[in-house]
Amino acid sequence: MKAPKDKLFGLLLREEGFVEDRDKTPAALKLRRSREMIARHLGQVGKSGNLDLIVATEKAILQNDLDRYANSAAMKTSLTTALTELATTERHIEIVNDPAAYRLIDESHSLPKNRKGGLPRDEARQFFASHAARLLNQDKSRLDPEEKRIIDLRKQNMRIAEKLYAVRQSKTLGIDPERAKRRGKSGTFGLEI
Repeated sequence: MKAPKDKLFGLLLREEGFVEDRDKTPAALKLRRSREMIARHLGQVGKSGNLDLIVATEKAILQNDLDRYANSAAMKTSLTTALTELATTERHIEIVNDPAAYRLIDESHSLPKNRKGGLPRDEARQFFASHAARLLNQDKSRLDPEEKRIIDLRKQNMRIAEKLYAVRQSKTLGIDPERAKRRGKSGTFGLEI
């Protein structure tokens, strides 16, 4: 009888062979091409510089994953949470365009821990950061290279979205983005980055 370690090694080696065989099938090749097209699209969305488009694209991906691929309670919960946070982010994107309304948010985020780059670390900015972390956790699991590329692009798009949102915050509050960064670094106004 083989030792448990030797048996497991044999089973894992056998699995690897089946994965390699599966990846050579016509369906697997079509799937790979489809994912490459999704990745190209995500790259174009990020390069567009369009905050609303980036957020809408991420929302569509999250909803698709929830509707078609959520196969555990933890996955359903995570996707539902992400969609709830994204809905709040969409509301903040609308509010940030209204200087009078957004000043209230600015004032309610006055503590240093609630500021980043001299600007409010509001729920939208919290979403961009937490969702990037959520995507990073997905990247740590066993995925195909094409799936990992898609996740990398989604993380990149969240970083782009956060920067675009910060520019809107600066504009709405009448703060030069470079001045806001300096304020945050110097601590002159009790703010942090």
